[in-house]
Amino acid sequence: MNVVFINTSDSSGGAAIACSRLQKALEKHSSIKGDILVQEKKTENPAVTTIANTSLKKQFVWARFIAERLLFLPYERSKEIRFLFNRGIVGVDISKHPLVQNADIIHLHWVNFGFLSTGSIKKLLALGKPVVWTFHDMWPFTGGCHHSGECENYQIECGNCKFLKNPGGNDISRKDWFSKNSAYQPNHFTAVGCSQWLSKRARNSSLLNGFKIESIPNPIDITVFSPISKREARQQLNLPTDKHLILFAAMRVNALMKGFSYFQEALIQLKNQHPELSENIELLVFGQAEEEVLNQLPFKTHKLGHLSDVKQIVLSYNAASVFVTPSLEENLPNTIMESFACGTPAVGFNIGGIPEMIYHQQNGYLSEYKSVESLATGIQWVLENNTDGEISKKAREKVLGSYAENIVASQYETLYKSLLKNK
Repeated sequence: MNVVFINTSDSSGGAAIACSRLQKALEKHSSIKGDILVQEKKTENPAVTTIANTSLKKQFVWARFIAERLLFLPYERSKEIRFLFNRGIVGVDISKHPLVQNADIIHLHWVNFGFLSTGSIKKLLALGKPVVWTFHDMWPFTGGCHHSGECENYQIECGNCKFLKNPGGNDISRKDWFSKNSAYQPNHFTAVGCSQWLSKRARNSSLLNGFKIESIPNPIDITVFSPISKREARQQLNLPTDKHLILFAAMRVNALMKGFSYFQEALIQLKNQHPELSENIELLVFGQAEEEVLNQLPFKTHKLGHLSDVKQIVLSYNAASVFVTPSLEENLPNTIMESFACGTPAVGFNIGGIPEMIYHQQNGYLSEYKSVESLATGIQWVLENNTDGEISKKAREKVLGSYAENIVASQYETLYKSLLKNK
């Protein structure tokens, strides 16, 4: 069985990581041959093929990205939400690409930023091959936003969009909703939510009425992301061995929805209310971050920068006493999965798919949404209650039972075979 996985990037963002991990998991634990087709390739992964294989085509990649942003510019409410809404107007036709033509199954992942337009997706569906689309956010079933928050207009036909400068009953979110509706009919795809939360939202969407919708998590290699001695990890990273190390990680640390301000305020509260504990606290931060942002944190901070070496990432998770993810919108974060796999408990808000991962006061702490006080309490609770390593043990067990490669690969293989059987 040949499967072509389609994602905008092979390296940037959670969807790229999840897509690559799924291809590897299926290769290791099934007879499925998988290729990854991307807009622009940045890794040395031999399974990845790029459509931008010349310098001219690479320039077109950038041009499409800019064009997609410019087409939204007249409508955007503010620059803070510039990348939270994609119209899906600009893209390329990959329906005739050899990997697509030779595939038994077409498996879409995250395809925005000028890679696939709504029209491009329509052409893929028209091929008549079984199409699986793993959702990493809500974009496939909204009028353009990646996460709607409390807005439920996607359950009807969108419109009155909160991301727009001039929302209205017939704004671009509704127009783009109808474009997707036209593209998805009559050739349905099978939708897969990485979390049960996202699958439930997909089922409530008017765009996907009558579609088959499954829930299958992302996989992780439990032999790579695994526990090692905390002392050893810290020594290799030249970190103190006698402190509580609190970890924050994000591709862009100060991205609006990553909740860095909540992290900062929770730390300030922790320091003020528990001076006896805070004397032994230092911070780890990895990801793209401006120096002045990190300098505002109330504890000594070890800046690890952008990490691309998996060994360094594993060492960082193992070095940490607790991982804190105050994201305001999430599906099924790879970061929590990675932290758990390394035996490091996590603290996060009760939002999206996070409650499916963090079991309150078992393998971590589930804080009240947008509550600085609850976030601070969660950090304190983990630091004070994991002295015997029992919370760490349960964190690792969650990954072994739900996200191990063989478990997820089996679920997808079963899905693929059922689609081919019913073709």
